[in-house]
Amino acid sequence: MDRVYIFDTTLRDGEQAPGFSMTAEEKLQMALQLAKLGVDVIEAGFAAASKGDFEAVSLIASEVKGPVICSLARALEKDIQMAGQAIAPAERKRIHTFIATSEIHMKYKLRMSPEEVLERAKKAVEYAKRFADEVEFSCEDATRSQRDFLYKVIEEAIKAGATVINIPDTVGYAVPEEFAELIEGIKNSVPNIDKAIISVHCHDDMGMAVANSLAAVKHGARQVECTINGIGERAGNAALEEIVMALKVRKDFFGGLHTGVNTRELYRTSRLLCRITGSFVQPNKAVVGDNAFAHESGIHQHGVLANPLTYEIMSPEDVGFPSTRIVLGKHSGRHALKNKLKEMGFEFREEDMDRLFEKFKALADKKKEVYEEDIEALIYEDFIRQEQEEPIKVLHYQVQTGDKLLPTATVVLNFRGQERTATATGNGPVDAVIRALQKALGLEPKLLDFSIKALTPNTDAQAESRLVIELEGVRASGRGVDVDVIKASVRGFVDALNRALLRKSYILSRESLRQEGTV
Repeated sequence: MDRVYIFDTTLRDGEQAPGFSMTAEEKLQMALQLAKLGVDVIEAGFAAASKGDFEAVSLIASEVKGPVICSLARALEKDIQMAGQAIAPAERKRIHTFIATSEIHMKYKLRMSPEEVLERAKKAVEYAKRFADEVEFSCEDATRSQRDFLYKVIEEAIKAGATVINIPDTVGYAVPEEFAELIEGIKNSVPNIDKAIISVHCHDDMGMAVANSLAAVKHGARQVECTINGIGERAGNAALEEIVMALKVRKDFFGGLHTGVNTRELYRTSRLLCRITGSFVQPNKAVVGDNAFAHESGIHQHGVLANPLTYEIMSPEDVGFPSTRIVLGKHSGRHALKNKLKEMGFEFREEDMDRLFEKFKALADKKKEVYEEDIEALIYEDFIRQEQEEPIKVLHYQVQTGDKLLPTATVVLNFRGQERTATATGNGPVDAVIRALQKALGLEPKLLDFSIKALTPNTDAQAESRLVIELEGVRASGRGVDVDVIKASVRGFVDALNRALLRKSYILSRESLRQEGTV
């Protein structure tokens, strides 16, 4: 079989991690996205754990179509019965029952003999068959279990009706070579193993959950239990996105094994989990981290711009990532800056480029990252403003607002030597004055971003406005500072408009000179 099934346990094992609890409705939203992602099995929860978990499993079983819906259950009749009731509405149902098989767990946690554990395992699987289409059985702490006993438990679980046998590295104890040998041992020593799919569930306590899972797949496991972003107990589980992309990118190594996952939904699924749980993914996280497709080194940037395959083994589009990100900073080279300038609509003569690159490097030494707005400011101050007067100057404005008044603003301004006046109303005083400015100018820029914040904590603090606009295809940012929030907003908006107009004029003039052959 060349298909590897993806068993997602984000909503069960993932949610058990401190700080990752979800409401039933949040679990449903996540489950719907997991179905869209194309996972084979969704472990929706541990129905017997709480009333809330039971309700969440039942809700997902009722609403989510496509994947098998599964509930975890201890090898106890009451747990199995509750799991069966919770998954009853599902199109395809699975109960995942488990019991520990390692000596340390049997002695100190279960306080049961190996014979008692074996009997409990058989009865649990037989009972679970009453409630589900499929029964999965897990030997908890399998990697620290005595091999012959582990083989016997697996054999009896399959005889009892289990069609999936899960081998968990419950405490992240294994290393890849050892875990691969364990899977080989099961295949060679359990006489009826051909009647079940071997599954693996690896924890990341020593940072090897993905490596162990892939080693197991290479040696015959055909289901991997994993979570979005690798969340889970303690150090987490194997990360679903890493498992899936490793199999996709390295088909040559894994002999053409594949999953049914729509990889273009990976980034979106990762971000949904972050929003629901209020967590974040570290920037250097494989596949879905902010830096997964980001390049700052000049050598890397040059290579990626020439051919992405030089430094990217997968394309950002393959995982639904917005795009490759060229991060401009102190390690960036001239080629990356020139490419960014071209994206922004600027082209410079070599002597101008030399001067701009020098100023860029000086700025980059002072900042962790140089943004588009920073580059725009360098260009604006050193190239555009030197050549032209600002087209807009606000001469006067007045705003009327209050609890019972419709906010109304009147502005008087000079636009390219001509005085203009306009009055407008708005949802608030800032909205009113911006509408009045647009009316006076006869311009309708698209507002892409607007924020305002206090620079100090006091009531007389200066306010700083930041805006990004787009005017007739030209994008520009603006900034305004004043103790008056409205004045700060006006200054920021006019600053952005002036930059857009000057940039547009600059681009047109450069284009004209280029056509004449003088640039």
